[in-house]
Amino acid sequence: MKVALITAAGRGIGAGVAHELHRRGYQLGLLSPSESAAQLGKELGGIGIQGSVLEPKDLSSLLGEALARWGRIDAVVNHTGHPPKGDLLEIPAEDWQRGHDMVLAPVIEMARLATPTMLKQGTGAFVNITTFAAYEPSLIFPVSCTYRAAVGAFTRLYADRYAAQGLRMNAVLPGFTDSLNHKPETIASIPMKRVASVSEIAKSVAFLLSDDASYITGQSLRVDGGITRGL
Repeated sequence: MKVALITAAGRGIGAGVAHELHRRGYQLGLLSPSESAAQLGKELGGIGIQGSVLEPKDLSSLLGEALARWGRIDAVVNHTGHPPKGDLLEIPAEDWQRGHDMVLAPVIEMARLATPTMLKQGTGAFVNITTFAAYEPSLIFPVSCTYRAAVGAFTRLYADRYAAQGLRMNAVLPGFTDSLNHKPETIASIPMKRVASVSEIAKSVAFLLSDDASYITGQSLRVDGGITRGL
């Protein structure tokens, strides 16, 4: 038996990851600010909590309920919503702070919470879902780009610190997906000329959590149809 925790799991990529991991035999602990995660958790035979990644106590409750039920944590998938947008220097300080609290802080907090259990087990894996624009930032969403790049740095640092103890952390950088509507010109800019299905992102996450990726850690995997140009 393997146990996975997924944040922002009520819909979109988070829900897609939940379905994919359930199909692969994971027991699931899910969190979302709406009732969707609670409903999906029940549907998939796991735990669903209504709560927010902005609230450390909600993250702690998710982990605590999973440990009480299953006694272990094998995987953590950190997924969040979208932080505020705006013109670079017109974005107020409180929106930059919200970006930190929404995107970076939950990744660090989930690492704090889950790592002691994983160390006792001698195994565990994290996947942080960020964005294709983390390393090719766009002025369309500067707060998101800034803090998701920071998640990439934390991913690398965590891997350096805990790889020798059997723990892994990687990031998945999705491109445009079918969980949202996109303009024709956006789709035309993608070399594959289509958006990703949520299931394609979910399968990439599942791979990085699996034993097939046992020698992969500290990496940022672009799953973007070729839209980013960096080598």
